[in-house]
This record gives sequence, C-alpha cells and structure tokens, in this order.
Amino acid sequence: MSEVRLITADVVDELADPRDYVDAVREGYRQRGEAAPARSRTRLEGEDPPGMLTGYSAILPDTGAMGGYMYAAGFGSSDGWFFLPLFDARSGEPLALIDGSSMNPIKTGSASAVAVDELARSEAATLGLVGSGNQAWGQLQAIDVVRDLDEVRVFSPTREHRQAFARHAAGELGLDVEPVDHVEAAVASDIVVTATRSGEPVFDDRDLREGTHVTAMGRYHPRRREVDGRTVARSVYVPDLRARVDEDAGAFRQAREEGLIGADHVHAELGAVVADVAPGRTSPEDVTLFDSGGTGIETVAAGAMLCERAREQELGSTIAWTPASEGMDRPW
Repeated sequence: MSEVRLITADVVDELADPRDYVDAVREGYRQRGEAAPARSRTRLEGEDPPGMLTGYSAILPDTGAMGGYMYAAGFGSSDGWFFLPLFDARSGEPLALIDGSSMNPIKTGSASAVAVDELARSEAATLGLVGSGNQAWGQLQAIDVVRDLDEVRVFSPTREHRQAFARHAAGELGLDVEPVDHVEAAVASDIVVTATRSGEPVFDDRDLREGTHVTAMGRYHPRRREVDGRTVARSVYVPDLRARVDEDAGAFRQAREEGLIGADHVHAELGAVVADVAPGRTSPEDVTLFDSGGTGIETVAAGAMLCERAREQELGSTIAWTPASEGMDRPW
C-alpha cells in the first residue's frame, strides 16, 4: 500500500503565495523535462449536454515528480472539476491527489510571469489586461511578483465587470488599477495580457507599440485566437512548448495560413529561454509574444511544491492506494 496525500482546495489556498508559484514554475520550465505537446480531449459530438474530458501531463526529472491535469467541463452547467494526480518520477509511486480548481489561475499566471521576466523590458511598469475574470486575476497576481507595476489598465466588454475587478485588485495588491472604456487604452502598455474567451483577435496590431510584451493565454484551439496574424508576424514568438504550436496554437497556425510567417518563425520555447539555451528579447524595440496554452510543466511544478509543503506541515488527509502487484494478485 502507498500513502497518498489528499489535498483539497481549502488546504491548497493555505500552502503558497504567488511568489512561491512563480518560483516553482520557473524551475519547472528550466528543467523542461518531458511534456505532452497538447491536451487530449474526449467528447461525444452531438450529445446534450456537450461536455468533454481533458487531460495533459509532464515529467520534471530534477524535481522528481510527474503528473498533470485531468478535468471535466462543459456539461450543461459550464462548470469544471480539476484533478491533479502527482507521482514520484523515479518509482512511479503515487504521491498526492490535489484539487486543482483554486490553483488553476495562479499556476497559469505564473507561466506568464516567467515569460514576462524573460521577455519584457526590465523597466516595463504598465500592464494592460484584456479580460476581467479569474484568469486575469491570476495573471495580475503573478506578474506583480516579477515587475514593479506603476499602473494596471483593465478592459473587458462589460463595464461593471472591469470596474469590480479594478476595485478588488487595487484593494488586494495596493496597485493603481484603472478600468478603461476602450481596449486601445489597455494595449497602450508595456505589458499586455489577453485573458478572454474570444475566438477572434481582441485588439488591432496597429495599436501595439514597439517594445511591448504580449502574453496571449485565453485560447488553445487551432481555429481560435486572441491576437491577429500581423502581431504574430512582427513578434519574437515564444510558445510554452514548441510541439504545441502545430497542435492548438491558433494564432500561429492562422498566421501561417495567411502567408505572414513560416514554420521557422518560432523563436524558441519558453524553457529554452529560461535555461539560457536561447536568448529572449534582443532589442528594446522588439515586440515579444508569449503564446500560453497551458502545459503539464506548470501544473506538475506547482503540484510538487504544494505536495512538499503539505507533507512538511502535515496538512490534508491521507488515503491508502493499492499497487498493481497487490490489486491484481487475485485468484481467478
């Protein structure tokens, strides 16, 4: 029998702050390891409700952990349930089962923060958020760790939503957060993050200033994108995983279809930049673009950090898990 730690969302919320997540995710991308290039999605077409089962995984050799997400979403209620199983990468023994719901925005935001730290200008001090949901909040929390922000501008189509977001963010982080009435005002920033559900570009490339860093994180579908082909073409383009680009990086794929770029437009994947295998920004005038579709790397890195802390603090409960050698040793 193996002792598996069950870490529920209320325990997750006690274990780490945004800086802890950013540090763990940075280390995960430095290792690079082995990661599934894209999510596996299983759905029953034509069924009602139209839900799906999704999963992705990674192995982090130095951390000694492997695992990933499996989640169900979209079954009529548009809700989701996130399971993060974590295993020992050396023995295969299960270590933890983590409720991945509350950690999702901050671990995703941490990947963006690592990219900002590597790709944005060191003096970048203004952040434009396009989107005002939970994912935008995770992005802001994490980016606040790696840059000293003078001003945050947030735009979303619903005025009440962006105003409520601005009040909450200003109160929680002590930042100057301004809800803006037009997306152009958010895009006129040193760092721009798109965290939307839009399937079409949410801003015009002509409004993007030289030297800006962009993180596009709201879409991971071959036919959907948040930034247009011109933005991709002018950018130093860095995806979280190179192999994912051909799978579900809609902005890159559609820019290729439009004849604006070739397959060689990928500058490097994020892990190569973090590990100093490839350079990041090479000029103050560069427009850098991080295409964040979400990978098992940040998920396992965050999960391993949470598991270690839960063990040290004896938080969460434990359950017994039967290995195959015992479970399958039955008389037939």
